[in-house]
Parts: sequence; C-alpha cells; structure tokens
Amino acid sequence: MKKANEILSSPPAHWVGDGFPVRGMFGKHVFTESVSPFLMLDYAGPAQFEPTSRRRGVDGHPHKGFETVTIVYAGEVEHHDSTGNHGVIGPGDVQWMTAGAGILHKEYHSENFAREGGDFEMVQLWVNLPAKDKGAKPGYQSILNADIPTVSLPGGGEARVIAGSLLDQTGPAKTFSPMNVWDLSYPEAATSRIELPEGHTCIVLVRRGSVRIGDGPEVGEASLAILDAGDARLEITASSGTKALILSGEPLGEPIAAQGPFVMNTREELVDAMRQFQRGAMGNL
Repeated sequence: MKKANEILSSPPAHWVGDGFPVRGMFGKHVFTESVSPFLMLDYAGPAQFEPTSRRRGVDGHPHKGFETVTIVYAGEVEHHDSTGNHGVIGPGDVQWMTAGAGILHKEYHSENFAREGGDFEMVQLWVNLPAKDKGAKPGYQSILNADIPTVSLPGGGEARVIAGSLLDQTGPAKTFSPMNVWDLSYPEAATSRIELPEGHTCIVLVRRGSVRIGDGPEVGEASLAILDAGDARLEITASSGTKALILSGEPLGEPIAAQGPFVMNTREELVDAMRQFQRGAMGNL
C-alpha cells in the first residue's frame, strides 16, 4: 500500500503577472528528479476578481524544453502563442501546451471574465520532456470539459481522466512519456482504492477537504503529498466535499538544467536556448 513520504503545506502566495495569485506547491522539489517527470506545480486561487476593463494576466514570454498543463476550475483563461494558436478555456477545461523546440505565449483572463469578474481557480503544471523530444515541434491541445471522461471509483468518489488511463477510460491528452493526470471528487466521505503503475512518481494535491493516504496522517486543504513509488496500490480516505488532483508519471532519469522559462539537460543547452530567444528564433506574437 502506498504511503505519503512527505506532506507539503500551502506556501505563501505570490503574483504571476497581475492575474494569477499562485502558490508553488513543490517547494524544494521544484525542478528536481524527485518529482520527475513533473517540474513545477502552481496552484492559483481560489481568488475573487472585481470586474475591470483592463486585461489581467501575463504578457508574452518564452518557453522551451517542456510542456505546460493548465487546468481551470473557476474563471476563464485566454491563450495566444507564436504558432498562431488562440483559445479560451473555462471551468473544467484543460490547455496542454508543448513548448518543445521553443515558443512564445501569453495568458490572460478572458475578456468576458475580466468584464464580469468572479471566482478564479486553476492549476498550472510543468511537465518535462525527454531529451529526445526537447526539440519537438511546439503544439497545443485544447481539451474541453465535455471531452474528459469520468469514472466511478471503487469504494466511492469519481475521477475525471485528463491523461493516462483509469479503469476502463483513457484521457484525451497526448503525452510524450507515460503519465496519469486525474481530477478526483468526493461528494460524500469515502475510501477509494486505485491501482497505479509501480515505479511511477505519485503526487496528490488536495484543493478542498482532506485525505488520508493509507493509514497515514491527514493531508489538508491546499496541501500536497509526495508518495512512495514502490507499491502500486493507492488507498485514499477522503472527507465529504474533497477535491484532489492525482499525478503519476514514469521518471525520466535524465539530468535537469533549468533557468527561468527554459528546461534542458545541460548548461550548454540552456545557453543555446537563451540565444535562440534573443535572436527571435521562437517566433513572434
């Protein structure tokens, strides 16, 4: 049975641009092999925004060597990038962007959300690319809530399967390495049992309520548990109203060289990425 090796409580929030009050949930594990293939997890909100005519968000910036996964729970996020992709994702939707060989993009509250204001909550996950795929063509998957299958969990609760497979359902997200991204909800208190691939990194983010992993201590709201990678069996005991995100992935086992928006394997590759951006080779917005 899996157990929580470490529980990380919610850190102080900081602003990304003027639209995203985020908490970096990985703490000391950010950009380390201990959470591979995942690199970083920012939890934005829950927050309340007043109506405005100003566009709140983050202006154009580069990425290279990894993917960003944005899951919106409340509010709306609008995206533009240098490959010509543009989209708005709302509650339940997911944006899966492959930076690969290099991309510029910007993210804002949608015009509609800015005008009306309201509740805002999202998660943004950075997923590392294997060395062989860091030069992949940039791409964009707009995954609508209606296209994400939901399964009932043994023992209670349900899960949206965004990536990977659970029971008889496969998520719509296309990934470069084996991983699962599942959104769990527990309308009532329940204990569910899930099988995960043995050897996968496994992380549980609690957005609402609380959970216990096996017979371990409580993981409270806005907290994150890093589980042992050995046993495939995961038992989650959740309080009523709990909402959680489960990530599992096959570790890449490759060196990580990261600086700002670039994630490569060596310092030399980082320097090349910076030069590529400086000479305008990542396109234009």
